[in-house]
Amino acid sequence: MRQAIDRLVRHIDCGNPGYVCVTDVNALLHARRNPELRRIFNGSTLTVPDGMPLVWAGKSAGADWMGRVCGPDLMPALLSAAAERGWSSYFLGGAPQVAEEMIENLRRTIPGLKVAGWQSPPFRELSPEEETAMVQEINDSGARIVWVGLGAPKQENWMDCYRSRLGNSLLVGVGGAFDMHAGRVRRAPRWMQRGGLEWVYRFAQEPRRLWKRYTRNVPVFILALCRRAPKLVESA
Repeated sequence: MRQAIDRLVRHIDCGNPGYVCVTDVNALLHARRNPELRRIFNGSTLTVPDGMPLVWAGKSAGADWMGRVCGPDLMPALLSAAAERGWSSYFLGGAPQVAEEMIENLRRTIPGLKVAGWQSPPFRELSPEEETAMVQEINDSGARIVWVGLGAPKQENWMDCYRSRLGNSLLVGVGGAFDMHAGRVRRAPRWMQRGGLEWVYRFAQEPRRLWKRYTRNVPVFILALCRRAPKLVESA
């Protein structure tokens, strides 16, 4: 987490645009099957591991420094760094009222939090007029960070589509972090998070929505690791 925050702060400080992907096993397997999504991940400013299975795979490849960087933890950490530097944030996503509830909770724990604005877009394709209005509102807000909580892989596609139209803002896709910080979804205890068992806690909360994801993806991921061991590749 510290490495991620340091890198992103330097990136924002230089006025560079870009986007950050917070990736779990489910998103990784989507990218394995979808070349376009894989291109989006590979073109990000930073892609971080949301999930202990990815951390374990990374450590097995020699990345001893690797640690979990999930959306609900990345958000307050980067917001705290932004507050210290006077950077404002815009929040896009969540059901109606979720962003307001989340911002109210975050303001209690992050002194100096600067909020440039928020909106909950409709769950449908926007008209050209709505797209133009949304982009203008975000740009006019002056936000240095735009938090995108649309769920994967929708938020990754959204960031790739709009990044060239949103000035020098850094876009960060954090999925379910909006609901968690709004208090609508509870997080697992810390010991479960550290032990890679948060998925069990989430499954117990939403079994009907998540059973296919976990019963299919976990075996596929393990089998893929057995067939092709992870390798650490030095970046250019």
